[in-house]
Amino acid sequence: MKPDAQLDARGLYCPEPVMMLHNKISDVAAGQLIEVLATDPSTERDIPKFCNFLGHELVEQEQCGDEYIYLIRKGA
Repeated sequence: MKPDAQLDARGLYCPEPVMMLHNKISDVAAGQLIEVLATDPSTERDIPKFCNFLGHELVEQEQCGDEYIYLIRKGA
């Protein structure tokens, strides 16, 4: 799946990645995909909670070395 937008939060620490995601998600339409790149391990906890709380779908989550990659579909 090709994302409609990308957020590069590498090198940032809690709460910045989630705050930036909150701003970025408002830039895309419902149903579109955002790819988030992060290096903060706390995003493994924070991003799924963010999606669950705000009604977005966490489509994919993976770790590649020190990098965390998330694919999120914006909810309605």
